[in-house]
Amino acid sequence: MTPLNDIRVGGKRLEALWHGPSPEEAATLVFLHEGLGCAEMWHDFPARLADASGCGALVYSRAGYGGSDPCGLPRPVRFMHDEALEILPRVLERVGVRDFFLVGHSDGASISLIYSGTRSGAGSGARSGNRAGGARLKGLIALAPHALCEEATLRAIEEISETFKKGPLRRKLAKYHGAGVDGAFWGWSDVWLHPDFKNWNIEKYLPGISAPVLVVQGQNDPYGTRVHADSIVARVRGSVETLMLEDCGHSPHQEKSAETLDAMTRFIRRAGG
Repeated sequence: MTPLNDIRVGGKRLEALWHGPSPEEAATLVFLHEGLGCAEMWHDFPARLADASGCGALVYSRAGYGGSDPCGLPRPVRFMHDEALEILPRVLERVGVRDFFLVGHSDGASISLIYSGTRSGAGSGARSGNRAGGARLKGLIALAPHALCEEATLRAIEEISETFKKGPLRRKLAKYHGAGVDGAFWGWSDVWLHPDFKNWNIEKYLPGISAPVLVVQGQNDPYGTRVHADSIVARVRGSVETLMLEDCGHSPHQEKSAETLDAMTRFIRRAGG
């Protein structure tokens, strides 16, 4: 991965990495990390997918994570909407992204769904994808997405919050988030466990998605059942493929890396990446 010059959006400096060809040479894979993730926590997966697909890869950390600037806390209940509707379009513009695929994990997948569901008016159906300004969305890959607030998710977050207090998990995450590890963790946990978050639901955005979608989820995901994949299949306007992986939890790209990489590469090639 090659470090990019700082991406400055909304007065915040965002950590960003790049692998592979430039936006002028090939489509770009835009990676959006999970609620406790950052650019570095994708490890070598973006580079491997870029090499396999022939695309470039943009990997960035949202404000409050990794090497990016801190963000204001507490996060609002609509923080994923803000990331999708305000921050992500400006990141794409700053980097000069043209044809692109969104690759989102968990919260990052939900951000991708919200973004994609607001771009239907400028595209011309599933074959051409969704367009925003000079950038054209060719496809969306959602790893362990959330379409609504599920009770199983809240129970898992309550459990990991207790684990974080005990120390080892905090030390592990501090390798990636540094001095901002507490803000990264509690900024995520506290908003998901806020009473108002129980009504969080992004299903209204799904019919607006005309670009092809691939959903990848582990069958043993503690943070969500297949209700999210089923909702996406039932509501998205374009084509949808699903891959439900046995003996896999919340991180298919790490736990079932080969199968996930193969499915994603084939999806990108079919979508014209």
